[in-house]
Amino acid sequence: MSTIRTATYDDIPAMQALIALSGIQLSAGFYTPEQAAAITREVFGVDTQLVDDATYFAVEQDGRLVACGGWSKRVTPFGGDQHKRGVDRLLDPATEAARIRAFFVHPDMARRGIGRRLLEHCATAARAAGFHQLELTATMPGVPLYEACGFEKREPVALNLSGVAVPLVRMVRAA
Repeated sequence: MSTIRTATYDDIPAMQALIALSGIQLSAGFYTPEQAAAITREVFGVDTQLVDDATYFAVEQDGRLVACGGWSKRVTPFGGDQHKRGVDRLLDPATEAARIRAFFVHPDMARRGIGRRLLEHCATAARAAGFHQLELTATMPGVPLYEACGFEKREPVALNLSGVAVPLVRMVRAA
């Protein structure tokens, strides 16, 4: 059984390696190799604000990092530190949705319920912080998980990364 715990700065190197591996391998069949490389390089990564806020989690099984992901009480919708732009203000839980952020599962552990368990852990924490709605910007590989967990597609998001178009989709559900 896997264990979910709050991520720390000491976890960042292992999480970055997991994110890179997951970003490339789990994109197969959803993105072209060029799209997967562009989004992994330019967008995916740890957002250290989530680590500071204690809303980013590491999932371990048998002492090995097998997944990471979190939720945010801040306005940034997605992306690691290298992708952030502008002020990352706090959201108002009464009127704005908490953000589900940066979910990555080791390819060897995909489709075993780890992502779903982590998502429910984050939803519970967001509810406890007063949020009534969850929002996320899903990659195409993530859409099946999020739909299975009750998220509904709202609108497409088009990223242009170094000349490579990468489709995403904004999704929402009740917390």
